[in-house]
Amino acid sequence: MRLWSVAPSQLDRAALVACWREALLAQAVLAGRTRGYQRHPQLERFRALPDPVAAVGAYLGGVADEADARGYRFDRSRIISPSNPGAILDVTEGQLALEWEHLGAKLRVRSPADAERWAHEEPRPHPLFRVVPGDVASWERALPVSSDS
Repeated sequence: MRLWSVAPSQLDRAALVACWREALLAQAVLAGRTRGYQRHPQLERFRALPDPVAAVGAYLGGVADEADARGYRFDRSRIISPSNPGAILDVTEGQLALEWEHLGAKLRVRSPADAERWAHEEPRPHPLFRVVPGDVASWERALPVSSDS
């Protein structure tokens, strides 16, 4: 499960669609609708909030907004709590940088045209997140991308 901290507008088609599906799974877990993925580390940041389901609903809303902008049809009726309170979660600079490099490595393999565009951008956070100083999040399990890969 990858719930990107990177802005949905910076994700390629495959990452955006996968992010939607995985965030729906996260919503099901947080709402108690499934037994799988209960201990997934990326859910820690949502569970730390007073209303985790509303937070993941806002996250899904940001992903759906980007899908709308691209002309995709994501079924918003699947969002349990669709409100958008604005930035309510912190993401560290280190976490955003790690995810940016992780995304770049994926793009170089599956979408060279997107990788070229990506190489000229700076990472921006999903609208739900506010960037703060700090290292990679304690819940992150992805390894930093090496410079020779």
